[in-house]
Amino acid sequence: MPKEWILNSAMNRYQLNYKRNVGPTSESIRLCSPKSKEEWENYYFSEVRSREHIRELGKKLYIKISEVLIAEIDEITEEDCIDYMYEIVIDRTFAGYMTEISTIYGQLQSILSVKIEPAPDNWDRLFNVDFFIQVNEKFIGLQIKPVLEASQIPQVFKERGIQANTHLEFTEKFGGKVFYIFSFKKDGKKSIYNTEVIKEIQDEIARLKEI
Repeated sequence: MPKEWILNSAMNRYQLNYKRNVGPTSESIRLCSPKSKEEWENYYFSEVRSREHIRELGKKLYIKISEVLIAEIDEITEEDCIDYMYEIVIDRTFAGYMTEISTIYGQLQSILSVKIEPAPDNWDRLFNVDFFIQVNEKFIGLQIKPVLEASQIPQVFKERGIQANTHLEFTEKFGGKVFYIFSFKKDGKKSIYNTEVIKEIQDEIARLKEI
């Protein structure tokens, strides 16, 4: 398995398995409609690429692994590995999280047709608010919570209970309620999970406009 992983990684990196190197294999095997591996092998080497061509690709793969990759590996230090682990766990996870939040924020702003602004740092610390909507002299707070699946929501609601007091303080100070927006991936796209919150925010905007 380790050997296969190395071979596969190098082959993909240097694109030796791309159509320009090995030909249109998926299309070719369908044209061939082989009943056995031997039938496919004979067809491939006679109609697509030669046996010697594949042998040369194999030699090229060996050069890439034994000389290029080995030289690159020799340059990697322990500090490089430590820094990379920090980058993956901290930097990239945070960047992905912020991208998800900004995507949901953009969707919500479009649906509500109002300006949604990032909360000041002290609002985040004091009131657990990520964004706000200003209505006249009042403010509505928003907190966006990415979740991987619905089963995580009870835990988030538990956290919401812990933050309830800070949200009440926000309402007392700024007049508007604080709303949770749960985001999750659906068909590869980030979506608002609790869509009913949209109507609740719209009602709150209308209420504050009448004050």
